[in-house]
Amino acid sequence: MSNIATDTMISLSPSGSQKFMQRTVPLIIFAVILAVIPVFGPSRTMYSLLNAMGVNIVFAMSYNMLLGRAGLLSFGHAVYFGLGGYAAVHAMGAIEAASYGDGGFWAGYPVFFLPFIGFAGGALAGAVIGWPSCRRAGTPFAMISLGVAELISAAGFMFGSIFGGEEGISGDRMNGPEMFGLSLGPINEVYWFIAFWTFIGVLGIYAFTRTPLGKMSEATRDNPERAEFVGYDPQKVRYLVFIFAGGFAGLAGGMSAVNYEIFTPEALSLAPSGMVLLMAYIGGIRYFAGPILGAILLTYMQSMMSDYSEAWLLYLGLLFIVIVMFAPGGLAGIFGGLFRGLRGDNPAASLRQWAVQITGIVLMMISLVTLIEMSVNWSNNYGEVFEPFGMHLPHDGVLTWAVIFIPFVAGVGILRKALKNKEGQA
Repeated sequence: MSNIATDTMISLSPSGSQKFMQRTVPLIIFAVILAVIPVFGPSRTMYSLLNAMGVNIVFAMSYNMLLGRAGLLSFGHAVYFGLGGYAAVHAMGAIEAASYGDGGFWAGYPVFFLPFIGFAGGALAGAVIGWPSCRRAGTPFAMISLGVAELISAAGFMFGSIFGGEEGISGDRMNGPEMFGLSLGPINEVYWFIAFWTFIGVLGIYAFTRTPLGKMSEATRDNPERAEFVGYDPQKVRYLVFIFAGGFAGLAGGMSAVNYEIFTPEALSLAPSGMVLLMAYIGGIRYFAGPILGAILLTYMQSMMSDYSEAWLLYLGLLFIVIVMFAPGGLAGIFGGLFRGLRGDNPAASLRQWAVQITGIVLMMISLVTLIEMSVNWSNNYGEVFEPFGMHLPHDGVLTWAVIFIPFVAGVGILRKALKNKEGQA
């Protein structure tokens, strides 16, 4: 009987070629994308945006080790990002001092490897803070993380010798021995540094998910009682995952320290903790690539969309609400559903259904954007008028409210009809 069960399990497991296609090929594609981006000659602005995306990708994926893998909702993950970044920027200062002083250990330490220092700083902070925090799960853990975030954030302004007060701690990345011929001065050279460590971070986090500890973190998330019944201590599993998540957050902090050459207590505050939560959830916490998508989208919104609209944070909040209510799988879940539909028995029907739903969503977005931008322009800019594509849309104009109400009603009707058709087909 046991042989039959074993043979059945072996037959159900993916083949070597399937493992290669599902696990190795995506990483190769990711590495190729990072490598070919400079071929297109990005501008300095685009390089800056790409560097910020790389930092946030590792940061968001480290957070998802807690939320998506271990089921731990943290409101203070920026603490480990910030402490790892501070460790790296202090090491950067030591490298600079040693380069112009008597030498020593730091004189031979490359700035290129400062993310290792960030990883160590974040992991150490995770080991210290996680010891009491991981004794609880669920809501108590979330409240503890919130308290720790407030405590460390306040300490950032109190202990100036460590955190530099409001001005923070700055450094110069163009010191110490060069690695791979990179001086890390020009922003295009910094891109290669960020790309290298982004890939290392993604690869390391993926490798973690394949370890027994990574698998047990998912088991502990889904059913801690059963995990304990088979001999695993859920508290210890949570604690070890917490340390690694803190380490990878510190790795992202070290990348940020080299990229910006400064760290301030703002990096320890609730704002980046909330932003990384949004990145992970909007991207899709149950998918490995979800936080990558979320980090790319939210970094773009934060860096570029703010130039076009004062209400970009409002759009971000609306996006989060829509994802929570209607697409809990996040962006990765949406793309995954589309891909499964295209591979199904009737891809043409799936495409038609998606086209109808996208049409309804676009119509509703036109309505909401018009309402928000009209209100913002009227209230904040002393009565200025919202004028998209040359249209004059004052707050008291008939055309304005027609553009608001008609697309919204049409979009709701289209989505309701599409939902009924979907239920009828099911």
